[in-house]
Amino acid sequence: MKIKHSKYKNTGLLYELLVKQITSDLVARRNSPAVDILRKYFGNKESALTQEFGLYKTIQEARGMSTIKADNLISAALRASKRVNLAELKSQKYKIISEIRDNYDLESFFSVPVADYKTLAAVYCLFEAERSNDLIDPQSIVTNKVTLLEHMTSRFQDEKEVKDALIEEFSNYDKDLRLLTFKVLLEKFNNKYADLLPEQKNVLKQFITLGHSKKLKEFINEEFSKLSQELKTCIDKFPQGIEKIKLQEAAKIINTPIATSEKVSDSHLVNILQFYELINECKKVL
Repeated sequence: MKIKHSKYKNTGLLYELLVKQITSDLVARRNSPAVDILRKYFGNKESALTQEFGLYKTIQEARGMSTIKADNLISAALRASKRVNLAELKSQKYKIISEIRDNYDLESFFSVPVADYKTLAAVYCLFEAERSNDLIDPQSIVTNKVTLLEHMTSRFQDEKEVKDALIEEFSNYDKDLRLLTFKVLLEKFNNKYADLLPEQKNVLKQFITLGHSKKLKEFINEEFSKLSQELKTCIDKFPQGIEKIKLQEAAKIINTPIATSEKVSDSHLVNILQFYELINECKKVL
């Protein structure tokens, strides 16, 4: 899944365009509703919109940094973006667009050039990717991160190095799992994973994001437990026959949790994905 940029939902862009509109109104010596809109939605430090704007501003104003510091700042901003009240944020964005529409022509309002447009768009896409429960196209994450790093460091960024840096986030994994994660992230994502079930996509996302081995094991064991219950339900409904016997044998495998001393491997990921596929096929038959 790719995150599409939305000018209407980009908090940093909304702020910049309101400031430009105020300037335009003042030059034209006309009343500027944009002043009241800006004060109303960006004047309260506690509001979700102001909190998110602060994150945009932090990245937008960061210049001349080293790549390492810039990367750390981006990561901190992404983590902070998840703590913003999303329900309140969505409501405030809807209201601010409504007020802009009531006072200005939207097409004209959003057609004004903004110097840091590309940077603000990249911030928006990374924030949305961070908050999403779907598995996001990794290439789009890399591209947007390169955009921000080049803005913050004023230096060209090697895309391959950025990809390698992303993989470093999974350095707590054992070697085989890191290689598997790299493959899941970067190799022909759209073609290979576009048709996965939502549950399978969530499993892949967790394998990628859970860097601590204990948490990863807990997640896997929880998945096995959930799959075991779902498969048992399917078995109970299945008619007697060779298929039911095979399902019963499969259920025994799921019931075996990962031991404390056991390492997470690619077989655990494959098993979970296959069991979700098996249960999905059983539900089609029943």
